[in-house]
Amino acid sequence: MVEEQKIRPRRSFLFVPGSKLEMFPKAIKAGPDIVCIDLEDAIAPGHKEKARADTMALLSTRPDFGKSEVLVRINALRGRDGLADLLALLGLTTPPTGLMLPKVKSADEIRGLDELLDGEGSALRLQVIIETNDGLGACHEIAGASRRIDSLLFGGVDMAAELRVEPVWEALLYARTRLVHAAAGAGIDLIDVPYLDLDDMAGLEREAALCARIRMTGKGAIHPKQLPAIERAFTPSAAQIDYARRIVAAFEDAESGLVVVDNKLIEKPVLRSMYRILSIAEMIER
Repeated sequence: MVEEQKIRPRRSFLFVPGSKLEMFPKAIKAGPDIVCIDLEDAIAPGHKEKARADTMALLSTRPDFGKSEVLVRINALRGRDGLADLLALLGLTTPPTGLMLPKVKSADEIRGLDELLDGEGSALRLQVIIETNDGLGACHEIAGASRRIDSLLFGGVDMAAELRVEPVWEALLYARTRLVHAAAGAGIDLIDVPYLDLDDMAGLEREAALCARIRMTGKGAIHPKQLPAIERAFTPSAAQIDYARRIVAAFEDAESGLVVVDNKLIEKPVLRSMYRILSIAEMIER
């Protein structure tokens, strides 16, 4: 049965290759909002069967997830490996929080999977990677295709190749903002591609700040040392939290859909963002 989506921090996620599961406890200890075991890009074709079996064995031991959501990035469902990944996960009595779905091109892919999961009585959540031209073109429909979807993820490296551009901020701004629109319309999160240069912390901080400015809600990491900079960029500031509290209080006392806060006229639709800020802040403080 599908659970209702809950607002929670999804500021950061950290990949763990399915071939290097000794890294999993260290990733959990680092405390990102999401830890994702990768059975797709991180695994060579000849090693996928072993990585799958090792991942199922790990999950069967009921490992400590800490405060993190734990996902498994399966292979694309249009291929044999993706179907094998999915069937193996459905056979677990101790599943992860959800699936990360790569190379999604249409809403029909999500609807078909959603119907299958419903039929199996599975509570698995979904996070959907948009990294193809087809996926970008259909992103609004994809984002609203299932109540299981918690977030979209921007696969910037593959998208740059699809668009025939360099994987730099300016060249990918249109793709990012299109996904911002789709995610906001569906009321879900949007997580940016990991920053691949481990030695360029200034570049990471700049890109994370730009992502936060256009209202993406998080960014991936390839190493725990990137997590503090990422989480700083996507954590509500004290000023933002105070402002959200004052707006919520103003509407609670108001008899109309308009209030004035700091000499600015605020309309009621803004409340959605304010409640989100307060919910995330509350969960981070726990």
